[in-house]
Amino acid sequence: MVTVLKKIGRRIGAGRALGLALLIFFVALQIWNPLPLHAVRLKVFDFYQQLQPREQKGYPVVIVDIDDKSLAEEGQWPWPRTRVSDMILEITRLGGVAVAFDILFSEPDGTSPAEFARRVGSIDQETKKRLMTLPSNDGVLALAFKRKAVVLAQSGYHNQSVWKGDKTPPTTGIATIGRDPTDRLLSYKGILRNVPVLEYNAAGRGMVSVLPDWDGVVRRVPLLQHADGKIVPSITVDILRLLTGSSAVGVRSDAAGVSEVFLKGLKIQTDANAHLWVHFNKHDRNRYVSAVDLLNRRVPADRVKNKIVMVGTSATALFDIKSTPLDPVLPGVEIHAQVLESLLTNTQLKRPNFAHISEMAISVAVSFTIIIMAPVFGALTVLLLGGVMAAGVAGASWWMFSEHGMLLDAFYPLATALIIFSAMVFFNYMREETQRRQIRGAFGQYLSPDLVDQLADDPDKLTLGGETRELSILFSDVRGFTTISEMYKSDPQGLTRLINRLLTPLSHVIMDNTGTIDKYMGDNVMAFWNAPLDDENHAENACLSALQMLDALEKLNREREIEDREAGREFLELYVGVGINTGECVVGNVGSDMRFDYSVLGDAVNLAARLEGQTKGYGVDIIIGQSTAEQVEGKFAALELDAIRVVGKTEPEVIYTILGTKDVLHSAEFQAHAETHTQMLNAYRAMKWAQCAKLLKACRQSGAPFNLSGLYDMFDERLALFKKAPPPKDWDGVVTMDSK
Repeated sequence: MVTVLKKIGRRIGAGRALGLALLIFFVALQIWNPLPLHAVRLKVFDFYQQLQPREQKGYPVVIVDIDDKSLAEEGQWPWPRTRVSDMILEITRLGGVAVAFDILFSEPDGTSPAEFARRVGSIDQETKKRLMTLPSNDGVLALAFKRKAVVLAQSGYHNQSVWKGDKTPPTTGIATIGRDPTDRLLSYKGILRNVPVLEYNAAGRGMVSVLPDWDGVVRRVPLLQHADGKIVPSITVDILRLLTGSSAVGVRSDAAGVSEVFLKGLKIQTDANAHLWVHFNKHDRNRYVSAVDLLNRRVPADRVKNKIVMVGTSATALFDIKSTPLDPVLPGVEIHAQVLESLLTNTQLKRPNFAHISEMAISVAVSFTIIIMAPVFGALTVLLLGGVMAAGVAGASWWMFSEHGMLLDAFYPLATALIIFSAMVFFNYMREETQRRQIRGAFGQYLSPDLVDQLADDPDKLTLGGETRELSILFSDVRGFTTISEMYKSDPQGLTRLINRLLTPLSHVIMDNTGTIDKYMGDNVMAFWNAPLDDENHAENACLSALQMLDALEKLNREREIEDREAGREFLELYVGVGINTGECVVGNVGSDMRFDYSVLGDAVNLAARLEGQTKGYGVDIIIGQSTAEQVEGKFAALELDAIRVVGKTEPEVIYTILGTKDVLHSAEFQAHAETHTQMLNAYRAMKWAQCAKLLKACRQSGAPFNLSGLYDMFDERLALFKKAPPPKDWDGVVTMDSK
């Protein structure tokens, strides 16, 4: 697996490979859907509801509330069933459409006459016999059921049901289309029912069991449940069944689970487990009437007329309190009332079975776009693009909720994309930091700090491996190093200190003039310009460095002279020769797979080394090649020295020396000497030896300020040789060197 990932990383880029790996992980996490992820999604949906609660247009459902006020006036619950019967009769009188109880009557009424007679032993037999013949309170309530369509509550039970009726308990018919949905439904072993006489006489019955989510908040209500081996509708569904005149409740399901619960003229979209996502509105006491006010006929008719009546409790002592996204404390009966209201007004929320797949598709699309674009456009551009996409996804999610009641999670796709983007940015940052450290490590020893910073900030300026470009190359070597070494035969550490002391200022000069130090070879320094960073003035900077190296060496010699005099040591002055040439070279990492250096190769490099070797013979400190001289023309005080053919080359090279910068070039002293020097060279190449000798004497005088006596000594020696053995008549003035 690691090998495969490495191959992918090489093919598409390490940053993209990391992004794809994270995307695969987050898609797998989305499929797994662990509790923390599910919890965040629910909180997002809660936030939507808090921003836009369900709009309440009237109250089609009224709640008869057994509240604390009712308990205070009527006494503790349970009340005699005759009082409950009175409530139904009053609801009927006021014109209520139907009555549903969010209260179970699972035990016989203990205040019924017969029950009272059995429990009280102090009454006479005659009274007891008369009480035993009176109708039970449950019977009275059952008779009231016949006056009005009543739906009773049932509850899921963890044990098997115990039914005490003499007939099979009545049930609501369920019609299934498609796959059996049983394994998808909220399931209980048994059903906690009402006493048989009430069950037989009720027009309907439905489950009121509601399981809150992990945080105790009710967001979904099951419309169908599986209990006692049967599929049972919720109380709200059975109320709607009565109102629509349906004989049964239909359910449509497939391999993905339940998709729809339907009645005559009504289709209710659910999730795969037949749960309805409730679109709540804020708790409002306007949908409540107090039970004691109803019993005492203190409720106006318009509060009940043509409305569905649900009987429940908000009394603290009766413990039917729930929590919703909008209200931390809400009577349980109101949840069923709000479900009924949202179904009647078609304002329920929907989270279809394909929602999860859609969210994964959005995660993949947004994240994949970022993975593709991040390495191309840079962090800021991708961040702006990501912001636009995030706004689009979040806006679409909100629009689907606000306009269509559709729940689509925007958080996870956006969080996935943000994490992937952040990881890729961090990875690129770390990679760039690593690259900067590598560049600093690779170039810090032979580039100036400013140039190293430029390379570290913009590695694209660096092309490694074999780039052909025009460079100016400098070689510098200490003259008479063998003699110096002999002086330190007994003190090799002293020789090392001396060489380090010499090379340090020379290296600083090179790097201060944007040069790159290629290598140190004992007392020799090799440097070049125009790589790895572009330098339009590379020839000029190389020549300027050569002059400044001589100045730095002069300063060092004066310091050493004072030190040696004070220490009583012999002072030996240091001299260097500098050769510079300009031409095309190959620059890059040169070496083996075990060790390599950033260096240059090419004929121009070899010529620069040969020119440095000729400085001693020509008696000058600096020799530059013809190409270099052409590029710095008018910028330095340059004198043509000769036309030579160095060892290893067949083509001749016109060589020059530089004596100073532009100030020296424009001085009258140099101009006069340069004219005389040029005349001398012309006479020399024309083999006019007498004229050349005369001009040489003049050159010695005019060139004295420039320390060129060694150069003219060499020409005097040549004249003496040529007088004895003249060159051939077709001599081109080129001298072939027999040593490096």
